[in-house]
Amino acid sequence: MASLMDKAKQFVSDAAASIEKPKASVTDVDLKDVGVSCVTYLAKINVSNPYSVSIPIGEIRYVLKSSGSEIASGTVPDPGSLKGDSETMLNVDIKVAHSVLVSLVKDIGRDWDIDYDLKVTLVVDLPLIGNISIPVTSAGEIKLPSLTDFFTT
Repeated sequence: MASLMDKAKQFVSDAAASIEKPKASVTDVDLKDVGVSCVTYLAKINVSNPYSVSIPIGEIRYVLKSSGSEIASGTVPDPGSLKGDSETMLNVDIKVAHSVLVSLVKDIGRDWDIDYDLKVTLVVDLPLIGNISIPVTSAGEIKLPSLTDFFTT
């Protein structure tokens, strides 16, 4: 009996592994807002849903690193759903404290931007399978606010 259960578990596991999953990519990371306590960047994540039904997103987790150090991390709980058989653009606000920017003086001083590594994990709830994680990574440069950004917001 145990052997039959093991085979059934293996069959379900193999079937789940071969199921097409949503695909995601970071399309842009840019300055959104300059506040008194932090700078907010906006990461745009494009997610393609291969299913004809919408899929709920449980949460979005992110970690932003620069020069090997974590400068921001967080979670966006219950950000909505992925449209069925379509692409959905997700906007993720990333808040970086001004005090953290000061610690990146060497990188900032060279070209007035932050070289970054962004890791985003989308947790979606697939029917019959349950929660799956979709990891997305991106690297690039984020421009820093100039004095005019402080006076135009």
